[in-house]
Amino acid sequence: MSFVEKWDELIDWDARAESEGQFFVDVLRARGKETVLDVATGTGFHSVRLTRSGFNVTSADGSATLLAKAFENGQKRGMILKTVQADWRWLNRDIQGKYDAIICLSNSFAHLHEGKDRRRALAEFYAALKHDGILIIDQRNYDAMFDHGFSSKHKYYYAVDKVTTEPEFIDEGFARFKYSFPDGSEYTLNMCPIRKNDMRRLLSEAGFERIRTYGHFQETYAEEDPDFFIHIAEKSSLHLVRWGGGTTAEGESDIREVGRELL
Repeated sequence: MSFVEKWDELIDWDARAESEGQFFVDVLRARGKETVLDVATGTGFHSVRLTRSGFNVTSADGSATLLAKAFENGQKRGMILKTVQADWRWLNRDIQGKYDAIICLSNSFAHLHEGKDRRRALAEFYAALKHDGILIIDQRNYDAMFDHGFSSKHKYYYAVDKVTTEPEFIDEGFARFKYSFPDGSEYTLNMCPIRKNDMRRLLSEAGFERIRTYGHFQETYAEEDPDFFIHIAEKSSLHLVRWGGGTTAEGESDIREVGRELL
């Protein structure tokens, strides 16, 4: 709970809203999306912003403590968030219906440490989307950390200079980030770093196609510059038997069945 209370101090809602601008709103509106599932709600920043912009948002998270804080943050801003506690690996068990878009932001996907869990989660995201749905998922620029060492401009995501965020340890399979606050308190989070092209490959293997990657909300960027990458992945037009009707072509497999077999 103490870290949850600190999280909004780290984010600084006003600073982050200014740095992001209308990026996510514009992406969703340009594609005619209305229903949005925020699978990494955290303390509610994006759920609140998108709800305020007119989208029908469902706020999901694996942590009841975070959902309670998100609900409180929504109330403070005059809205009631629709919240649901859900494990990504069994997402479709806990949610109702299908969505135009899913967002998974704030480097949340890196909390999955096992390859089978990452594949299973993406399969569940895919299944929770309508036939023309999109997934918006972001990640830290781990490539730059591996290849050039860690640096952060704190310009877009963690826009608070008084709070420091840096890796205590990082290699190709594990990263421990330390968050240090002005009052002297420190917290750590363990994550599984994923290179950008590995993330794109996982999305493709899950059935997504036409994957666009942005750095600092721009399609054109130097690979080492962005602190974060944002992937926008469109659901494939392929109809998969068990989850969406239709038939699979000879030799093709349903990625969600593969995900089940890996568990």
